[in-house]
Amino acid sequence: MGTPPGLGRIGQLALEVGDLEAAVAFYRDRLGLPHLFTTPSPNAMAFFDCAGIRLLLGQHEDEPAGRSGSIIYFAVEGIEDSHRALAEAAVEFMQVPAKVADLGETELWLAFFRDPWSNTLALMEERPVG
Repeated sequence: MGTPPGLGRIGQLALEVGDLEAAVAFYRDRLGLPHLFTTPSPNAMAFFDCAGIRLLLGQHEDEPAGRSGSIIYFAVEGIEDSHRALAEAAVEFMQVPAKVADLGETELWLAFFRDPWSNTLALMEERPVG
């Protein structure tokens, strides 16, 4: 089954945050994502580049934050090294990297963490077996 007509790769993901300035600092300074631009209030937004997929962080002044429902999985090579580097940057993980599935020729490893607004994020590595 291929991609449905008219649909391509994911171009952008969005998360609601409670404090846009603090969110920019977390995603830029702790996670190391390139900050693309920020739009002004009302409904200020900040945009980041995630290896070609744009991440939108939005702070809507007339709506409460914390409506998290999606998980962003950041693909990495060397999940333990990525985990260590982010932990040293004061990112608090919910768990250490762990193998969650054996996919035959690869293993799926995950490590979950949250941003300051309880959005769930994860490191993900598909590691070759052997």
